[in-house]
Amino acid sequence: QVQLVESGGGLVQAGGSLRLSCAASGIIFSINAMGWYRQAPGKQRELVALFASGGTTTYADSVKGRFTISRDNAKNTVYLQMNSLKPEDTAVYYCYAVARLLATGPAYQYWGQGTQVTVSS
Repeated sequence: QVQLVESGGGLVQAGGSLRLSCAASGIIFSINAMGWYRQAPGKQRELVALFASGGTTTYADSVKGRFTISRDNAKNTVYLQMNSLKPEDTAVYYCYAVARLLATGPAYQYWGQGTQVTVSS
């Protein structure tokens, strides 16, 4: 099993910044993709930023130019630097990973427990 532990959420005023962290632990052969989704009240969960297999990086249009995803492969950790936050960024942010536990086994999807980000106007 793979555990994803997030940290860094909180309350911030509009225009402020927060940095989220997500560390993956467990028996991991490889991580094929890792990144962040979010879910606001009454809305569907949506992609925020993702490192995908093949080395591509994807951002939601709504966060381009404001959010930056980065990673430390040695620590199986991904970060989300969020700048110029807006009230509409308020949501629960979930860490997401696709990981392979064995060299010859399938890849599975994993989710963190979520961390609340609240942006006040």
